Amino acid sequence: MNRRDFSLAASAAAASALTLGTSAAQAQAAAPKEGKDYIKLAKPAPTSAGAGKVEVVEFFWYSCPHCNAFEPTFAAWKNQAPADVVVHRVPVAFNATFVPQQKLYYAFEGMNLLDTMHARAFHAIHVERNRLAKDEDIFAWVGKQGVDVAKFKEVYNSFTVSNQVRKATQLQQDYDVEGVPAMGVAGRYYTDGTKAGNMTNVLRVVDHLIATSRKG
Repeated sequence: MNRRDFSLAASAAAASALTLGTSAAQAQAAAPKEGKDYIKLAKPAPTSAGAGKVEVVEFFWYSCPHCNAFEPTFAAWKNQAPADVVVHRVPVAFNATFVPQQKLYYAFEGMNLLDTMHARAFHAIHVERNRLAKDEDIFAWVGKQGVDVAKFKEVYNSFTVSNQVRKATQLQQDYDVEGVPAMGVAGRYYTDGTKAGNMTNVLRVVDHLIATSRKG
């Protein structure tokens, strides 16, 4: 989803067709090209993967129908990533209204609930039509999921989560994210569905960039 188009009226089905569709011809395409399928950052973004590791970042927004459509494919890819690849999700904020969902993600992370709650948040928004756009809406929904609301609020409003939100927004700016979902590799490369053609092809580009990054 382009940063200028954040309307929730977009169809998830259409998003899936636009971002996940591929063809035999695309599958057999030539190697990804810099400037077309991805860009190399003029100034490297910070990474935290450590020596000998390649960091991959998925930039997303819970309310984005494209991100919702991409999530199962990305989750499967993430689960099969090689041992030397460190994968992070980073919730974006193109304006202040995005912040509650950034805090939602990092509160899940802080409570070790991502494995169960991350997909549920997408489902709540895109299937149950619960926007989860404001603090109180988030707290009410979390309570219905069997989460300790008092503990959740404590983590949600903590300095740690605020700092993670700040760092996420800064990393988004460092990669100059143009829309979501989007991917960053090794603090040096950026790609998204617009550049690569679709999100399935984005993962092919990311695999190529991982191999490139290993070579230094």
